[in-house]
Amino acid sequence: MPTLTKLYTMKEASEHNSAGDCWVVIDGKVYDVSSYLDDHPGGDDVLLQATGKDATEEFEDAGHSKTAREQMETFCVGELDPSDIPQLEVVAEKQKNYVPEKLVQLSKQYWAVPVAAVGISVVVTVLYLRKK
Repeated sequence: MPTLTKLYTMKEASEHNSAGDCWVVIDGKVYDVSSYLDDHPGGDDVLLQATGKDATEEFEDAGHSKTAREQMETFCVGELDPSDIPQLEVVAEKQKNYVPEKLVQLSKQYWAVPVAAVGISVVVTVLYLRKK
């Protein structure tokens, strides 16, 4: 495989977003899939929806075969400029907000459990103190 020397920004890659000129970005690489639109098993609309953004997650979720991954390399036209890849910041932001958001959702959903525990504790304490 030849060394990729051409670097693109996400903005440059996203400008190629029509049926006649369709580029997708997957794993930091830029692919010109214009000639593959009619042959794509999932249809051309799947590829057209992937333009203008990093489509790595969608690509991985689709469960592409080893053969499909090898074929994809023939469409590679370059890489994203490393200074233009915001993925690490986005992942860190998602992870930072995920746990507190999940806890808030659970606490709203199961608020009765801690309230019941406190109520039972109060009743047990009052009964215990009455016996003394």
